[in-house]
Amino acid sequence: MNWNRALFPLLLVLCGCSGDSGERLLGTLERDRLELVAESQEPIIEVAVHEGDRVSTGQRLLRLDPASSDAQLNQARAAVAQAEAALAEQVTGPRREEILAARARLAGATARSDAAAREFDRIEQLVQRSLLPPSQLDAQRALRDGAAGERDAAHEQLLELERGTRSEVLDQAQAILQQAEAQLATQEIVRGRLEVVAPRAGVIDALPYKLGERPPRGAPVVVMLADGMPYARVFIPETMRSGVEAGTPAWVRFDGSDRQWQARVRYVSTDAAFTPYYALNEKDRSRLSFLAEVVLTDAEARSLPTGMPVQVTLQLPGTAR
Repeated sequence: MNWNRALFPLLLVLCGCSGDSGERLLGTLERDRLELVAESQEPIIEVAVHEGDRVSTGQRLLRLDPASSDAQLNQARAAVAQAEAALAEQVTGPRREEILAARARLAGATARSDAAAREFDRIEQLVQRSLLPPSQLDAQRALRDGAAGERDAAHEQLLELERGTRSEVLDQAQAILQQAEAQLATQEIVRGRLEVVAPRAGVIDALPYKLGERPPRGAPVVVMLADGMPYARVFIPETMRSGVEAGTPAWVRFDGSDRQWQARVRYVSTDAAFTPYYALNEKDRSRLSFLAEVVLTDAEARSLPTGMPVQVTLQLPGTAR
């Protein structure tokens, strides 16, 4: 007698009596994994936590050497102070002493221009009487015109001081100050990121680098698992995909326990795993699977350890618990 053929119907009956008419999906229990990277390639001067420590939001975990960043920060602060002083000077305008000095220069230039003009008239009369050569009149004409030009330039300089700073100059000074302030803000951000803090409450999972090491820029220096409800990562067969969406209820079981934990589907991938759907025929498409995340909703699930194997049963229409 073929015992395998005889036992096969019995196994089907036992499987059907398991109390679960839905297909069980195998996976693992996961939590959000956060990788905190080094923003600058500086030595690690402090490690404030250990692997397995529970940390709160904003808690300092690790610190990089700020010496180089502090120097750049001080330079940016000095640039802001210089730009502020330049803008204040332009807003205030010329000092009273500068205006008085300009008036004095104008008075001197006017006196020299008048003297040169009178001397030109005198020499012109002498040239007309043939008492002096015409070349001397030409030389005096040049002196007269030069003195008149100096007088006009002094007059314009005085007007410029009396009218104050132009609006275009003020706008340029304001833009220079804003640029310096933006550079200072950037340096402050860079300086602040040398202290790696926990963005969320959770547990330290790994510390890839040790005290004194210099991790490359962008390398993860702290890996942590965020607090919150864990979720099961499973793959849904193509034959079940049409009935599964975000919010679909589910049950989760663990090896060694008969308890069923309430859960719901949080996410289902729109792309099939491994093989594009258009490269398969109808028979092969039934072997496709779609990544899904099934989050547990029981409050007690917060304490469950990460990485445990799980069995997930989706409560699809027409299935029973």
